[in-house]
Amino acid sequence: MALKPQISHVHPQVGIPGGEVIVTCQDFDTSNFTQCQAFIGSTRARIISASTTRVVIGIPEISADDDLSAGIRLKANHQESNVAAFHVGALLASDLHPVANPAFDPDSGNIYTTLSGARGKKVEVSVWKISSSGKVSKFLSDIINPTGLAFDQEGTLYISSRYDGNVYRVSPFSESEAFVRDLGVATGIIFNRKGELFVGDRQGIVYRIDELGKAHKFAMLEPSVAAYHLAFSPNGNLYVTGPTTGGSREVISEITLEGEVKPFHIGLGRPQGLAFDTDGNLYVAASLDGLRGIFKIPAAGGSPERVLAGNNLVGLAFDDQGNALLTTTGEVYRAPLGVKGYMPWLDESDSMTR
Repeated sequence: MALKPQISHVHPQVGIPGGEVIVTCQDFDTSNFTQCQAFIGSTRARIISASTTRVVIGIPEISADDDLSAGIRLKANHQESNVAAFHVGALLASDLHPVANPAFDPDSGNIYTTLSGARGKKVEVSVWKISSSGKVSKFLSDIINPTGLAFDQEGTLYISSRYDGNVYRVSPFSESEAFVRDLGVATGIIFNRKGELFVGDRQGIVYRIDELGKAHKFAMLEPSVAAYHLAFSPNGNLYVTGPTTGGSREVISEITLEGEVKPFHIGLGRPQGLAFDTDGNLYVAASLDGLRGIFKIPAAGGSPERVLAGNNLVGLAFDDQGNALLTTTGEVYRAPLGVKGYMPWLDESDSMTR
């Protein structure tokens, strides 16, 4: 009689379609590979590689009537395994073109992202709003190539344009006006705990913008072939990713309050979107050892751990429910990570509870 396979561990336990999951198991009979199957919920998943103790599974598109938290199970020679915990992120929007982190508004629960488009090309709707219930609606159309998005302490949305180098301030009536101009190829933007705006010109400069909209050079970095992505840590320092030609050993830079640049971590491939939790752990969209997803770099030091599986990830933010908000090159997902995100523009005593 064929042995019944047993799953002992799934890593990571969260992912989005296209990602790869590693299943550690026992007694998975691969002698007849045509009889080997894997399922996420009731949806058949592709087996990428398999042995009796290790199976690599590709996360499929989950049908609308399937349970995103139904878990993973294996089947070989008509013998089914136990069901192991696994959760697939929910698709919120598609047919977009994000190039940086999404922005989460804690006051309304809305998520904002972009259809940035080809350089210099104006699209019908360039910024989209996604409600807490998942409803997608048009938000702005007059900004060409919108890139970075960030909220200030008053709940006002700011948007950078890599086309004209401006950062726009958006009124409560969804009207935009230039707040600061001519910042090169303006990409990632973020506010610090003092309410100061920082903007990354991917040609090699990070600017600090004062309350009057005047730009001051804050730090110099190596130019990026894509966008700079910015995140503040609870320690007050600014962290920056910007893919270069470094291959699998890219640098995540740390910039002190005085503008001193130093390497924080070296070794991830094409790191892009990043965000901190309130404990100072850093989460980065990147690749490592051929696996892609969101990696956690512990505040106390140590090796990165992949906490979410996914391909083509460019942006990351956290909402106030412990979810990761993820942008790929075309979609927006929401996935449960149980992370309390750090929002420097809120008062530290009530971060994420506003």
